[in-house]
Amino acid sequence: MSSDHNAPRRFRSREWFDAPGRADMTALYLERFMNYGLTPKELRSGKPIIGIAQTGSDLSPCNRIHVELAKRTRDGIRDAGGIPFEFPVHPIFENCRRPTAALDRNLAYLGLVEVLHGYPIDAVVLTTGCDKTTPSGVMAASTVDIPAIVLSGGPMLDGWFEGDLVGSGTVIWRGRRRLAAGEITEEEFLDLAAASAPSAGHCNTMGTASTMNAIAEVLGLSLPGCAAIPAPYRERGQMAYETGRRIVEMAYEDLRPSKILTRQSFINAIVANAAIGGSTNAQPHIVAMARHAGIEISHDDWRQYGYDVPLLVNLQPAGKYLGERFHRAGGVPAVLCELAGAGKIDTTCLTVSGKSIADNIQGRETNDREVIFAYDKPLMTRAGFLVLKGNLFDFAIMKTSVISDDFRQRYLSRPGHEGIYEGRAIVFDGPDDYHARINDEALGIDEKCILVVRGAGPLGFPGSAEVVNMQPPDALLKRGIKSLPTIGDGRQSGTSDSPSILNASPESAAGGGLAWLRTGDIIRLDINKGTCDMVVDEGELARRRAEDPPPPIPASKTPWQELYRDHVGQLDSGGCLEMALKYRGVADETPRHNH
Repeated sequence: MSSDHNAPRRFRSREWFDAPGRADMTALYLERFMNYGLTPKELRSGKPIIGIAQTGSDLSPCNRIHVELAKRTRDGIRDAGGIPFEFPVHPIFENCRRPTAALDRNLAYLGLVEVLHGYPIDAVVLTTGCDKTTPSGVMAASTVDIPAIVLSGGPMLDGWFEGDLVGSGTVIWRGRRRLAAGEITEEEFLDLAAASAPSAGHCNTMGTASTMNAIAEVLGLSLPGCAAIPAPYRERGQMAYETGRRIVEMAYEDLRPSKILTRQSFINAIVANAAIGGSTNAQPHIVAMARHAGIEISHDDWRQYGYDVPLLVNLQPAGKYLGERFHRAGGVPAVLCELAGAGKIDTTCLTVSGKSIADNIQGRETNDREVIFAYDKPLMTRAGFLVLKGNLFDFAIMKTSVISDDFRQRYLSRPGHEGIYEGRAIVFDGPDDYHARINDEALGIDEKCILVVRGAGPLGFPGSAEVVNMQPPDALLKRGIKSLPTIGDGRQSGTSDSPSILNASPESAAGGGLAWLRTGDIIRLDINKGTCDMVVDEGELARRRAEDPPPPIPASKTPWQELYRDHVGQLDSGGCLEMALKYRGVADETPRHNH
């Protein structure tokens, strides 16, 4: 695209800097921008004001690369004829935010909506990286509906420890099992964790961060190849520059999210998520982004489009490799080539490049079949999310791409009953209860049990905690039993290799079936029928509902937690602030003057 704009349009920022009939307001809006060197001529030139939504800070190490990348983004914006305005976004750091970063996705969304609506910004670069920075930015861009483009900060370099690849997050879950089994010391565990994070960038595994940046590219919101470039690579700075140039062109073209995000683009995202072995957190995030774009994704959509898809990408936790190899193998465009060739995605969907997916992936086939497998020769067939329902919940998902051979043999391969398992429930009321009692011998936990955690959903925690990937008690780990079936109304880390049943909706705190489950009850899982039930007769369930209230939930500790609980929905519907969904295209009407 040329930066020579033949048909200039009147941008919304001119309602500030060239306010019709209100010289007093124009002066007020202009005045303070002068104090660091901008000129009235620049701001009144009619050129687009391009926001850079800065998610990088010392509190957000996964996104901190954007502090530097913003310089190249600004260069691209200036060279293309725009004026960059960088501004901060509420930080979201998955590893460190307590009680859970899930609270902050919606809070960052609200703050970004207010900035984009209330300030003279004509288009925006959404800087992303850590898990929830991507959906929060996309949700806000849809609410405001000004031209927007996603710039990922990219994954870290591959981690190595004693000659072996160690992936961020994934090594934590594997390492804690080894620690509990007595195979490594605490110091060795810490050394493993440190080795998995060798550079700037977000998780180098196909955890939620890599997943959601890949999904943004599949949705058409990033330039081709953006998602997988490692943060320290020179190509990342080059992508930042090109993204800056392109957002200026998008401003002139008025290429908004509402013109890119369609139902079919979200179906593409569901399909691609399965093919890359994507995070279970993609389910609520995809649904939330779709709903804020005015598109409903149903339970049946996950069943119809999101399960019967092969695993094509050989990355931890479902596979072997890490982010550098995925980038060199071709990244997201190479995966889309495979899906397009099999007719599994709609390649006519428009993208921020101004071209279709079909145009973007021309000549982008992989040259590394160890990392990106052919569609007809995959790592695993039927590798998507299995949607389940029953008297424990109306909706939950199971990530099938991480079902190990040992897990399948132990729990899903009984002759004549393949795909069916019955086990005794061990129920924990939240993660603190789990950690306090998992090694309690009185529970009698053996390899036939099913671990259940409740009180971990949007209302109960609050925010929905990544706690469902519970490991077995130490005694079982020492016997070589690395995993048990697990169920919960919370989430789990996208870097986890546990085939948990999670995101259960409604959660126990909202009166879901998990509230009435008791330790010792039998749970029956049938992956053939997509059902999961407690084998308890209706009379007993009625007695429990009448006599025993659901487990108590902790009181809100901050004003935001109370507001969040008052308005949040369940994970099956995206964990959105339900009252926010009615707001669409809010930038179409200029806000009232402030004086």
